[in-house]
Amino acid sequence: MQPPADHGEESYKGGGKLEGRTALITGGDSGIGRAVAIAFAREGADVAISYYNEHEDAEDTARWVTEAGRKVVLMDGDLRDPEHCKAIVRRTVEELGSINILVNNAAFHIESTDITEITAEQLERTFQTNIIAYILVAQEAVKNMRGGDSIINVGSVLGELGHPYLVDYAATKAADHNFTKSLAAQLAPKGIRVNAIAPGPVWTPLIPSTRDEHFVEHFGADTLWQRPAQPAEIAPSFVFLASADARYYSGDILAPTGILADAG
Repeated sequence: MQPPADHGEESYKGGGKLEGRTALITGGDSGIGRAVAIAFAREGADVAISYYNEHEDAEDTARWVTEAGRKVVLMDGDLRDPEHCKAIVRRTVEELGSINILVNNAAFHIESTDITEITAEQLERTFQTNIIAYILVAQEAVKNMRGGDSIINVGSVLGELGHPYLVDYAATKAADHNFTKSLAAQLAPKGIRVNAIAPGPVWTPLIPSTRDEHFVEHFGADTLWQRPAQPAEIAPSFVFLASADARYYSGDILAPTGILADAG
């Protein structure tokens, strides 16, 4: 990526907010997931990272976690496989001893300017990755969670605004928001909090790898800051929701968007 994304490698300073906690982050090898892994580790949490095929990125993220003095577990596999969704939770508990924080972050999208161009295969992959996997991983995680634990789903501003070129992706993000609110109500009696973060434009590898050159050049220009957020600027929202500071928050959607004015 040019310029490289800032995941907080040199800037994030922890404050012990997650001491003694364990976290599972899907899509934790790069982008927002990497920034969250680094922040969580520097706040005192051990981290399990689920990723798909990007071994070099995952190893690099793991290095930052271990340099923070925390344990890390790397798990490669496809979250479209229901058994893999269960397995990553089980392995987190087996190797780290518990799961206190689940971050459902892994996502997939392809730009399509015409709805008739969206194939059944693309539609299935988008929904399987972006919402079905979130539910399946959460199903397994809650079996091992207790009061004070936290689930954080990654939505998107597009879940509220929609997008003419990301129809299927935006629909899954709207589903993520609704899932968050519904599950929060169900788990409140157990003391488990469920929230979502719905970012605006963020400079992650997903952008240059899936969007055309013109889009990338102007990505984030319609925010107040006239640029996309760096992953390191989003990670503190995850730390807040995962920590006891957010003990009253559940069913909420934080939206660090820079005030996105135009979804198109």
